[in-house]
Amino acid sequence: MGWNSWDCFGVDVTEDEVKASAALMAERLRPVGWEYIVVDLAWYGDGLTARGEQYKMEKPPQLIDKWGRLIPNASLHPSAADGVGFKPLADHLHGLGLKFGIHIMRGIPWQAVEAKSPIKGTPYTCDEIALDEERCHWYKGMYSIDMTHPGGQAYYDSLGELYASWDVDFVKADDMNSWTDEETSPYRVDEVEGISRALQGSGRPMVLSLSPGGARLAQAAHLKRYAHMWRISPDFWDNWAALKKMFYRCARWARFTGPQSWPDADMLPMGRLALRAERGDPRETNFTEDEQYTMMTLWCLARSPLMFGGHLPETGDFAWSLISNPEAMAVNQFSSGGREVKKGRGTVFWAAQPEEGEGLYLGVFNTGDSGTKSVKVFPSQFGFDGEVQVRDLWERRNLGFSRKRFEVDVNQHGARLLLLRSVDL
Repeated sequence: MGWNSWDCFGVDVTEDEVKASAALMAERLRPVGWEYIVVDLAWYGDGLTARGEQYKMEKPPQLIDKWGRLIPNASLHPSAADGVGFKPLADHLHGLGLKFGIHIMRGIPWQAVEAKSPIKGTPYTCDEIALDEERCHWYKGMYSIDMTHPGGQAYYDSLGELYASWDVDFVKADDMNSWTDEETSPYRVDEVEGISRALQGSGRPMVLSLSPGGARLAQAAHLKRYAHMWRISPDFWDNWAALKKMFYRCARWARFTGPQSWPDADMLPMGRLALRAERGDPRETNFTEDEQYTMMTLWCLARSPLMFGGHLPETGDFAWSLISNPEAMAVNQFSSGGREVKKGRGTVFWAAQPEEGEGLYLGVFNTGDSGTKSVKVFPSQFGFDGEVQVRDLWERRNLGFSRKRFEVDVNQHGARLLLLRSVDL
């Protein structure tokens, strides 16, 4: 559970902007489990912007150290000056009781290859391990790494050592999988393993998140072994069609959820978005309030990682009411067996068990386009023999008791998140 800079700031988030969201997370969200602050793509860029996809240029300007490793741009992150890297920012976040994460691209910087930078602790140089084949086609700053060469693992090991020295807690590794629904790029088996080994051998616990999406079920065993979380979709933005597709994706991946391995439905594009991002103009999320209920309810029951994408200082009361709701956040953090249990005619049901205590979490979704539905719920279909108490977790109030059936109104594109508990124990 955390905040990521991409949906709002693209490739040039500043240290002050990171700290502003961190301060609010520590004050208002940490008590219900939010803790990660993640600086996304191009913290090492020099003059890169996301507008017009300028950052996708050939050979983007990037800053590297003498070992060919990317380092933060001090014009964006002043505390990183004089070669100290992200350690001061990590110290600041840890002082707030939070954890610090960074985004990295698969591979090795083009500058390090052209300069033939030495690989730390080896007799090899960066050009010896660089592969021009199968480079990322949307960020052209990196070469692939030849993991059959001993310098390949050594280079990734040097990154693990560097990030550990900065006290990094979370690494989002990009260009690891197909980035659309089609397999436009392969699953990077060798480099997934190389990065995983490097982080595990760094001496510091770090979460490994793989991006972007299109993960295949046939890779589930490998993903669970080498990563803590992995994207199951292309980049997810604030439109209903994309959200509706998530029901299928989350249902397919539900049985592979946890422990220590989490299919990731991507960031939550809520609140104030795209201040400097590549998708659209600065705006409040295009999701309606009902669609935000749907997104949060599905992510919670599927136990997807929750990464808020909006600018927290400009986030409105409604979004705050969702992400700070302790009963809903408990579903995301402390449930098991989340799965789709029933669907048809624009209605979808998801269920999960609380990790402690009796009962059943039940999500009731209206994915139709024709207004509010009165949805009948039969507790016996979900394993209850007698009377149940029904609680609405978003509204944080009890709705009453039922033995045979009850009805809930669900708005178009909306959801209800309920807790059913037997009273005949």
